[in-house]
Amino acid sequence: MHLTNRIFDELQPGETACLRRLITADDLYVFAAASGNYNPMHLPGEDGDGDGVPDGLAPAMFVASLVSAVLGTLLPGPGTLYRTQSLQFHQHAREGDELESRLTVAAKHDDGSVTMAIRVTRPADGALILSGEALVSAPRVRFARDDIEIPGLIVQRHRHFEALLERARPLPPMRTAVVAPEDDRSLSGALLAWREGLITPILIGDKALIAAAAGEGSLAGIEIIDEPDHLKAAARACALVHEGRADAVMKGHLHTDQLLRPMVDRQTGLRVGNRRLTHVFVMDVPGMAHPIMVTDAAINIAPDLRTKVDIVQNAIDLAISLGSQQPLVGVLSAVETVNPDIQSSVDAALLSKMADRGQITGGLVEGPLAMDNAVDLAAARTKGLRCEVAGRANILVAPGIDAGNMLAKQLSYISHAESAGLVLGARVPVILNSRSDSAMSRLASCAVAALHHARLSGAKP
Repeated sequence: MHLTNRIFDELQPGETACLRRLITADDLYVFAAASGNYNPMHLPGEDGDGDGVPDGLAPAMFVASLVSAVLGTLLPGPGTLYRTQSLQFHQHAREGDELESRLTVAAKHDDGSVTMAIRVTRPADGALILSGEALVSAPRVRFARDDIEIPGLIVQRHRHFEALLERARPLPPMRTAVVAPEDDRSLSGALLAWREGLITPILIGDKALIAAAAGEGSLAGIEIIDEPDHLKAAARACALVHEGRADAVMKGHLHTDQLLRPMVDRQTGLRVGNRRLTHVFVMDVPGMAHPIMVTDAAINIAPDLRTKVDIVQNAIDLAISLGSQQPLVGVLSAVETVNPDIQSSVDAALLSKMADRGQITGGLVEGPLAMDNAVDLAAARTKGLRCEVAGRANILVAPGIDAGNMLAKQLSYISHAESAGLVLGARVPVILNSRSDSAMSRLASCAVAALHHARLSGAKP
């Protein structure tokens, strides 16, 4: 970034400079974090409390900071020091407004100070947002540099999950068999999704433990099936699906293998034909323009090619349910070229060709891809990869459970992603949460399941 200034001797009355800035939701979150001003009026959203005051208003001093940006970078520029400032606020600005901050040299003074006239307007309708004057000390020494670099910021909020929740809320609540919700986290997750209107829970487990987990909370109006044995509780959930009483199954406080074992039973389970059960993490990664899906990170330990076909197809089907018009599948390996000594690279190439021949449908599949050139366009271009998936993948297919689990947890614990977990390939979505999952993660898992169920059942989200 190039920065230069106008020293005091060069400034002339009438000289002007302006800067335009689109106010984004991230701007307001950054301002709240940096200033400590958490006034909810100033955060993005609607008038959720019904008090007639719209949310998403830009704080007055955030708008005033656009004045500082002109003074410090354009006119007079680097080296400018504030002395005094007088501002009058005429209208409010809000998220989505583009503002123009224009400063004009009004007068120069013998002591080296300069009076700057201030106007901040909204060009879309010509509205005057702010006016006033600033008295500044103009720089006396020339400053001109081309190597100015300010660290970028990534706002840690989960906009993709918020959007999925908004899409899922109008849907009819899913009748959900919750297996062994016998601790506070698993039960509270189900109850939270119930209060949000995403599910109608049927609690299956030890009734006494469920009541103890509820504590002072009320379970009135919720069906509870008393079954202390976890395997039998999971089998009862499968039976509810077959009886048409459950649209989804949700994991509570039991081991994943206990939940899934009854589901793979040939007679009473939930598998659809010969399709394998596979797991998908839907990850909301701060800074990414779209959700990232990681598969399989929880069920299939060392999948062969036949299993990987189901892993890819299940993930594509889910991505379409979540609104992706053309899912882009990156099949991961350590390299982006086929190496016969690296089985994952061979499998990736075969999956890509199978998609070309219509054996996998609904999305574009490319592999092998290394992690960098799967999600970063610049890395893909550096490696000479110019296919549509490279650098843009929104589904990442891991070579095995080790790599998939490490990738998902790295995104969660280092990149601050939230994750929703779903098992696919069954007659109904199976919501698979970790015991350490946050409330947002549990809600998002239910929202993902609701959207997938809606597509499978023909409902319109």
